[in-house]
Amino acid sequence: MSLRRPSKNQPESFEFNSSSLEAAKNIIAKYPEGKQQSAVMALLYIAQRQNNNWIPLAAMKYIAKFLDMPYIKVYEVATFYTMYNLAPVGKHFIQVCTTTPCLLRGADKIVKLCKENISPNENEISKKGNCSWMEVECLGACVSAPMVQINDDYYEDLDEKSTKEILISLINDKPLKPGSYRGRKNTSSEKISTSNGEKHA
Repeated sequence: MSLRRPSKNQPESFEFNSSSLEAAKNIIAKYPEGKQQSAVMALLYIAQRQNNNWIPLAAMKYIAKFLDMPYIKVYEVATFYTMYNLAPVGKHFIQVCTTTPCLLRGADKIVKLCKENISPNENEISKKGNCSWMEVECLGACVSAPMVQINDDYYEDLDEKSTKEILISLINDKPLKPGSYRGRKNTSSEKISTSNGEKHA
């Protein structure tokens, strides 16, 4: 199922829980009077985060009423931006970057591991119902290739061993810590030892 098309299985209703409602009100308060509809993208993201990583049609209708704007405008935003999932993706949504820098450093092996450990096809929920994966274009972490984005977190400098450990941790609902798996700090270059023992960036 494409994540860009609304799921056929839709909940009948949706409303923000207390923490989501507070977050939504705080965001809306930052906009000038009459411009509250500009918060639609942020509210869609809040709804997605609350609803296990996807946005049902009921949530779009709820946000439309919340912001006093036509439902179709909310729908247009949700279906235009790829960061919004319109069908279930599971508790742990794995996005594998396969753009050139990541591909050159082994992203194809990460895709293979996702097929073996999560599901054989993209956008397909795992047997346990808590994970799915898909290939995506550049996630802007080329210096730390290969890498994946899992929900809001980046897992960088991966190899087959670390990737498999991460995937198994997700299947077991015990996610490992995000960040570099080669000990890189921020986006600093790797230090390479020369034959005389000196280290250069």
